[in-house]
Amino acid sequence: MVAKISTAALLAGAITAVSAQTYQRLGTCPTLGCVLPPDQSDFLPGQFFDLRVEVHAPVNGSEAFNNGVPDEKFTVTIGKTGEEPKPITEFFEVDEPELEKWDFGWYEDLYAEDAKQKSVVNVASKIYRRIVLKEPGDYQVTLKYYDGETTVANWVVRDVRNKKKAKNIVFFIGDGMTTNMITAARLLGHESINGKFQSLLQLDQFPVLGHQMTHSIDSFITDSANSAAALYSGHKGTVNAMGVYVDSSKDAFDDPKVETIIELISRIWGSAWGAVTTATLADATPTALTAHTRSRGLYGPLIDQALNGMTNYTWTEREGPDVYFGGGAEQFYAGSASYQGKDYYEEFAKAGYSVSLNKTSLESLDVNKKALGVFCKGTMPVWIDRNIYPENLKTFKNDPVAGKEPALDLPGLKEMTVKAVEILHNRGGDKGFFLMSEAASIDKQMHAMDYDRALGDLLELDDTVAATIDKLEELGVLDETLIVVSADHGHGFDVYGNADTKYLADQKDDRSKRGAIGTYAKSGLSQYTSPAPGISYNTGANFPLNWTPRFTIAAGVVAHPDVREDYVISPTPRTPAVDGDGGNYANPKDSPNGFLVNGTLPVDEAQGVHSLTDVPVFAMGPCQNLFGGVYNNVDIFYKFAQCFGLGVPGEGNGDECKAKKPKRRSLRHHN
Repeated sequence: MVAKISTAALLAGAITAVSAQTYQRLGTCPTLGCVLPPDQSDFLPGQFFDLRVEVHAPVNGSEAFNNGVPDEKFTVTIGKTGEEPKPITEFFEVDEPELEKWDFGWYEDLYAEDAKQKSVVNVASKIYRRIVLKEPGDYQVTLKYYDGETTVANWVVRDVRNKKKAKNIVFFIGDGMTTNMITAARLLGHESINGKFQSLLQLDQFPVLGHQMTHSIDSFITDSANSAAALYSGHKGTVNAMGVYVDSSKDAFDDPKVETIIELISRIWGSAWGAVTTATLADATPTALTAHTRSRGLYGPLIDQALNGMTNYTWTEREGPDVYFGGGAEQFYAGSASYQGKDYYEEFAKAGYSVSLNKTSLESLDVNKKALGVFCKGTMPVWIDRNIYPENLKTFKNDPVAGKEPALDLPGLKEMTVKAVEILHNRGGDKGFFLMSEAASIDKQMHAMDYDRALGDLLELDDTVAATIDKLEELGVLDETLIVVSADHGHGFDVYGNADTKYLADQKDDRSKRGAIGTYAKSGLSQYTSPAPGISYNTGANFPLNWTPRFTIAAGVVAHPDVREDYVISPTPRTPAVDGDGGNYANPKDSPNGFLVNGTLPVDEAQGVHSLTDVPVFAMGPCQNLFGGVYNNVDIFYKFAQCFGLGVPGEGNGDECKAKKPKRRSLRHHN
């Protein structure tokens, strides 16, 4: 017999848990009844998804209820606004699924975690797989449980019915890139005379600029997994999750799934698609295109999902990527890291892929065949180490065969992206293509507070965008291609002055060293674009000629561990903090001539973390005007869907997305 409880009492328990904020029983479920996708979810017409409902019965803690016995006779209905609600099975014409039961534990707050006192929750649940809403409009899902209590989820199926306006989409993601970083990169790579830049970034010349909000479904600060998944699916997610709404079950692959843009374009248009990254191919930003899991760290299964589809079942058949370029060889060569110990070079080859393991072979790939390119173990070396300090490459044990020797014949983001465009153009044909290209180490080097390396990779991204525009024009499809450049999230980075590094090094104590920071009028002018005496980096236009000027940018982030700063480029990749007695401390070997900057993070953090900041969106090509303004990260997906004609059913809504002819980037040639 299920005991009755008043709505007021039920909500009181929920409010107690939710008010803690730091810890949540289930982020999308403030009451004891859960609907996933939850309240305020948006959908593309015709987009497949799963619906899970859960009823919770806490055994102990502030929410303890009903002796820990969950209601197993709950009901679920759905109705469109103005229509009579129907049972889920009748509305979607699906069979009633079996009841599932499990339990889980969670800490209610920091005190409970300190005391190792978990609250245990028993759960009764059902999941309705592969359902779809085809008609735009407002819908209401109602879960009834515990003798009359209800949880309501209001959903919106967006009206984005539109004829296909773009043949191709190229989506560049500068991972972690903010407006402040772009401003700093411009200062480093482009000469200014009397306050006027003599050349500009390619990004500066995009005709449309917008901003997107990056927060996740249950926290203000996001990670690269759920932020990328929001961009690709139009659905918010939880930190570490991709292509799913996180439920409370133990299985990392059974959470309710949502269809991604890759799955949609494959099913609707049969278009070609590809991913390029300077991270590992198993990292969040590339795998979120195809991944369906709450755990971004399950790298082996995520590579398998990219090639073969979902881990536990498949909604629809789709092709693997036509192009897959990046790092992360440890997930491909046979061994303990690869999925089930398989050789994924061989698995891709059996599926008809040409396999490239270095820059030389990349350049000679057949542009008519599917291509896998894995160029090193782990994350690919950054632009600065490949171009300014190439001796560093010899210290890495990262070759793509066994990871025991250095990988030296390495492509950069530009070489990978231009080759990817060429292959996708040939393979996509009249059906077009979708390409995601990620400059991953903007983020990774910002985490390490290695600002020079981060900005070097941002300048490489800008150079890649310019080269991609040139390639698309050469192929005759520039006017048919929507190009969007954005980020998945940001870091709290900015430049607040310059630093006289010579004066700073000569001072004897920390407070005196801080006198080397020049603010306002004393911030001076950039010396990065003036050649250093006796040094020629030969790195081409729009990169700094001098990475080691006496007067450098004084930059930092708002969230960091204890660290030493001397504002000089580190000849080797930076390690800002090291583990010590009681937590992490400033690394005494890092910035030895610098001064101590006290940290702002818990002492168990060794690197910087993401921030709340909105991130920019640059757009060029068909439908470019859709991308102006300020909007949520999920809106990127719906703008892509509208431009690519994915909002089925639809005959077009008459909207015109006029493209402007892109301006060519003016180049300053270095002598």
